[in-house]
Amino acid sequence: MRYLPALLIGRLARFAVRLIRPGGGSALPGLIVSKLAPKLVYKTLNGFKDGLVVITGTAGKSTTNKMVVAIVRAHGVEVFTNPSTANIEQGFLSTIIRHGNLLGQVPGSIAILEMDEAHAAQIVSHVKPKTSVILNVFEDQLDRFIDPALVREKLALVAKATTGKVLVNADDQNCLMIAANLKGRVDYFGLAEKITKSSSSAMEYAETYLPKIATPAVTNKVLSQDGKNVEVEISGQKASFELPSRGNHFALDAVAALACAQEILGSKFDLTFASKVLNELPPVFSRGEVRIVNDEPCEFILVQNPISMQLNLDNLPTDLDQVLFAIGRDVHDPSWMWTVDYSALKSVHTVSGFNYADAALVLAYNDVAVNITNPEYHDAIDNFFSLPLPEQGMKTIIYSADAMRRLRRHMGFTDPEDVDRV
Repeated sequence: MRYLPALLIGRLARFAVRLIRPGGGSALPGLIVSKLAPKLVYKTLNGFKDGLVVITGTAGKSTTNKMVVAIVRAHGVEVFTNPSTANIEQGFLSTIIRHGNLLGQVPGSIAILEMDEAHAAQIVSHVKPKTSVILNVFEDQLDRFIDPALVREKLALVAKATTGKVLVNADDQNCLMIAANLKGRVDYFGLAEKITKSSSSAMEYAETYLPKIATPAVTNKVLSQDGKNVEVEISGQKASFELPSRGNHFALDAVAALACAQEILGSKFDLTFASKVLNELPPVFSRGEVRIVNDEPCEFILVQNPISMQLNLDNLPTDLDQVLFAIGRDVHDPSWMWTVDYSALKSVHTVSGFNYADAALVLAYNDVAVNITNPEYHDAIDNFFSLPLPEQGMKTIIYSADAMRRLRRHMGFTDPEDVDRV
């Protein structure tokens, strides 16, 4: 009963926000409850019969989490999880407000959560995960983390706090440094050697500037990947399926998800069935999401850091006619855009968003033809969708998180789960 007043206030705040802004209410209620009842999130996450699973790292958290949850649910397990991007403490509280009762109790026998690196380190100081997935360490948000080594240190705290298996990316030297201190509690996932040697889309993990650790034997790996088609091996069993999005980074997320689901489900895990689930799973919103707008398809591609931008550009279809490129307020330091190779992007129809000038400059410097630069973002969106059908490919929007949220609000895409597989 001690948390009832805080939860009631949180619910009222969520109701009020959603009246004003349909689809909103995912952050403010959690922020309010975090001030009124800061220990509620720890009490709730400690209350699951089958424990807590944490999925964290610089990139791929949302996709991997969605895959794990879908597989585990399909095997008949009731799961509590957080919506994509609600991966910080106030996001967890907002999810509890939405799905729980006024005592802070939420349905589910297990919690499977994607967690921001810094917030994950904070959470696991109070709640010990049963299983963790450490995806990667990339150059990311240097205004926040200063150095990738700080990200590695945060992830190491998550791994150390985990009571059971820690699933680690064998291709990332940072992750291998974390695994070196786990004394046998590690399972590895990664890409087959022929992929890492031949891929034109290198993952470019953050440098450690230390002697290289030998790549360990990997029992969970991507054997081959061509566009959306992938073949994997999980503990000696092989399966093939189609990914919801293009690229070996999504293939790596999939093999991490399968390995994690196998660890959770044990003998109940069925790789053939799990592959069917992934074969039918829609992408996370804006991670290669294709949806119909004005009776024509449009692809939405979220870019959040240099490696995210690079991998998504490298996996674009060739010769796109109509691209909207929008960089929003979330990119506090636009200088990272200059580290990206834009050669795969031949032309952009419209540049917009809060950082439109920086974006237009970096594209011009890299010889990417730009048709229109429009600082009025909503006007740019409306004009872009009023264009006639492209001669090549489909309309494509490449945007940062702030630009993504503003576009979805403007277009009325208020439900993050309203994503189809096209």
